[in-house]
Order: sequence, then structure tokens, then C-alpha cells
Amino acid sequence: MTEPLSVHWETGDRLKSITLPPVTRMELIQYAGVSGDFNPIHTIDEEAEKAGLPGVIAHGMLTMAKISRYFSRYLENGWLQHFHTRFDGMVFVGDVLTIDGSVVGKEERDTETVYRFEVFVRNQKGKRVASGELALLV
Repeated sequence: MTEPLSVHWETGDRLKSITLPPVTRMELIQYAGVSGDFNPIHTIDEEAEKAGLPGVIAHGMLTMAKISRYFSRYLENGWLQHFHTRFDGMVFVGDVLTIDGSVVGKEERDTETVYRFEVFVRNQKGKRVASGELALLV
């Protein structure tokens, strides 16, 4: 069994960025099956083009799940109290996403601490495709 990750931050601390592997068509197909979201703009180029898109786009909730992956390593210390995501742009097959964040607040309670984070997701061109706010209670 591994030691739990230490969680002690101060307001203004930046978290280490992570860069994820490129988004694949297979990932979108698998996510469609798991989520039950079979909108063809996520899996079939022709249908995405009929909708005015340059190609298939990733499910917004898949992008949100990738943000949650950024924090999953801390969950053995606590739990997410709040999670809000804004989709700022589209994610396409082949996009390489980088997630980074910072601590924007810290609230000490009796025996717990609530850390508030701002998170940003950018593609390989540096364009922001999603942003979020979340609170981690530890």
C-alpha cells in the first residue's frame, strides 16, 4: 500500500501541470458507450460536418472527467465538495490537453480544511478549451 499524498497548500500555490495523451476516436466511442451519449457529432465525421463542425468533437463531460483525473490522486485524503466546469472551446480528435491549476482559497474548519482551486485545460495550441472551479475537503 502506498502512502497517501500529502495535501497542504497555501492560497496562490500552483499545482503541477499534467499533459494527457492525444484524444483518440476510440476514446470517444468508448465514452459514448459508457455514458450513453450516442450523439453522432462525437463519433461520425459526416454527422459532425452536417452540424457545421470541422470533425467530431469530444463530449464535454469527457473533458470534465479529465479535469477530475487531475485531482483523483488526492481523494484518499478527502473528497470533492464542489465541482463546476465551463466549456470554453471544442476538443477534437488528436488534441493534446494540458491541465493546470492553482489554489485560490483555503478555509480552516474545526478538524478539516477546504481548499478551493481554479483549473484550466488548454490544447496543444495553447487555446483554453475548459476551465473549472472545485473545492477539496481534507
